[in-house]
Amino acid sequence: MASYDNNKSTLRYTIFAVLLTMVAVAVLAKGFYIMTVQRAYWSAVDSLVKRDSIPMKPMRGTIFGENGQQLACNLPEYRMHMDFVALQESKADTLWHDSLGNDTKVLDTICNELHNLFPHKSAADFRAHLKEGYAKKSRYWPIVKQRVDFNTFKKVKALPIFRLRPGIGGFTSDEYMVRTRPYGSLASSVIGDTYKEKGTAFSGLELAYDTILKGRAGFMHRRKVLDTNVNIVDSNAVNGMDIVTTIDVGIQDLAERSLIKELKKDGAYTGVAIVMEVETGDIKAMVNMDLDRETGEYRESRNHAIADLLEPGSVFKTASFFVGLDDEVIDTTMLIDTGCGIREMYGAKMRDHNWHRGGYGVINVPKALQVSSNIGVSVLIDKYYHSRPEKFVEGLRRIGIAEDLKLPFSEYEPPRIRMPKKNDRGQWLNWSATALPWMSIGYETQVPPISVVTFYNAIANDGKMVRPRFVKRIENDGEIVREFPVQVIKEKIYKNEKALREIQDILYQVVSIGLGKRAGSPNFGVSGKTGTAQKASGGGYKNGTVNYLLSFCGYFPSGKDPKTGERIKPKYSCIVCIHKAGLPASGGTMSGQVFHDIAEGIMAKNIKYDLVLAKDSYYSMVPDIKTGNNEAADFILSHFNLKQGERRSEVRYSKNQMPNVIGMGARDAVYIIESRGAKVIIQGTGKVRQQSKPAGSQIKKNEKIVLQLT
Repeated sequence: MASYDNNKSTLRYTIFAVLLTMVAVAVLAKGFYIMTVQRAYWSAVDSLVKRDSIPMKPMRGTIFGENGQQLACNLPEYRMHMDFVALQESKADTLWHDSLGNDTKVLDTICNELHNLFPHKSAADFRAHLKEGYAKKSRYWPIVKQRVDFNTFKKVKALPIFRLRPGIGGFTSDEYMVRTRPYGSLASSVIGDTYKEKGTAFSGLELAYDTILKGRAGFMHRRKVLDTNVNIVDSNAVNGMDIVTTIDVGIQDLAERSLIKELKKDGAYTGVAIVMEVETGDIKAMVNMDLDRETGEYRESRNHAIADLLEPGSVFKTASFFVGLDDEVIDTTMLIDTGCGIREMYGAKMRDHNWHRGGYGVINVPKALQVSSNIGVSVLIDKYYHSRPEKFVEGLRRIGIAEDLKLPFSEYEPPRIRMPKKNDRGQWLNWSATALPWMSIGYETQVPPISVVTFYNAIANDGKMVRPRFVKRIENDGEIVREFPVQVIKEKIYKNEKALREIQDILYQVVSIGLGKRAGSPNFGVSGKTGTAQKASGGGYKNGTVNYLLSFCGYFPSGKDPKTGERIKPKYSCIVCIHKAGLPASGGTMSGQVFHDIAEGIMAKNIKYDLVLAKDSYYSMVPDIKTGNNEAADFILSHFNLKQGERRSEVRYSKNQMPNVIGMGARDAVYIIESRGAKVIIQGTGKVRQQSKPAGSQIKKNEKIVLQLT
């Protein structure tokens, strides 16, 4: 019997083990290679073969101005490509070159027209670029590298070959919905921004109302049917709702132009202007301008109006005297000796702006605000509140200037006016002897401009303080979903109505005979207060060049009706703040000028003329009647003695047909189209010059119709 060779068995097992080890190492190495080097490739493959839970993006809602202007909306952009394989397989490439391989006139036309649309590239460059794609038989060759808007896309698609069906001509495109502001940077710090690609909001109203605007994503899955992938919707995307803001585009533009004009004149680096409707608190305009030191131009960036905590300066003196008048420790007959314009207060020197000219001497309470006397205000407030500073701060809270307005913006900062506190031994913890005098003239406090104008707005509104309102309502496909009513913060900001009337009279005098004359108008009354404050930097006020905050806050029209003697009810309140370095620096002159320009512009818009005076007796016009109720139209025409035969002949379109809106205004065109269930995208301003869908064609629900206005 042969003996068993143990050595041979051991050798075979060793070889087998080594081979298995090598295979295992190879598998691990391949796995590591796939996970690292080929990770991006296989991730892309994975995304292509996924069949379930494919997201469907909703359309983000539109942000409208008060009068229906689109302040932020979605507009399509396109990337355009050529599928040269499809072009060659369909035999349509005979339009590209002849049987001898020579370029045709069609290709010449395409290249010349592309050059006209994109002048940065010559017709010869386009020819070389397209021929390169044709030679490579590319299925996804870019016609131009950048995205293009709808109008440019339609012009390119109308070119020869490109206008053929994709399977024949090879022209293809990818559509992207991009968040756009039709009015550019106008009110951009209020409207806010979204990331262009993702559509995610990160500031302003876009962020504050993001859950309403963004809608809800839908989902679908793919199933392969006869070698074709079919998309099956599991849940439809829900488009975002629209918000209608209080912003008046005309007033916003007026405020922006007026502010920039003065900023350039003064060499200032930041400017703020807010216009508020007195009765409702509606923010009609909010401008925030910063100097771009590289270009020398001003642009919107940070929302200083609600985010900047500033020592407001002399506009705060109104609040100080209002507290004293309301507590009845001050009355308008009191006299104050301001001396030569310099007064020592607890080891520090308080100065009036005219101290180098000898000061104001003895003045009364109204005069102290008219000339903005630091000494006049601080001496009286310190006299009656020095031993009880907490009572003064309580008064500031009572009149509302320290109120947290609870605005919907993430960047909003409420006022910070500290309350005096003592320890168990009766010693002040956060207070000094100079705190009250300097607080009374607008230092030692931090108040954003929106809080200052809200306080002045309450004075104009006979003591009723309303919360600033930025959004009036939420709409969905034109139907009101929710309205935001006027919110009253305080029914009365006073205990004593006499104090309110006295402060109203004093503010009127500040403009009519005081330092605020520049803000006034010969056509209507203006009330308000000037402010010029040094801005602290590096923990103090005397480090190199002094920076100033110049402001004017007030309301209009104001005063009394000369015929009836009744008090005029103000319509608007406004604050203008200018930040600049060095002298000259005057809130009354600089900010007051901007206030004047804004007020004059707004009031000019509200002037109503007798239309009979504007009638041209030599001109005859027949109304252009597009659509509507025939009987109503006939009644109107007959009322103006127009015959039925003078009516423009028209075609009546059914509810599922696209109407002809050429020549209409935006509001009428949008109403007529959206009443048929479509969604309208407006480009430009004026009247409709072009519509993306021809009149009479079938119109589908939620179909996007683009109107070009000029």
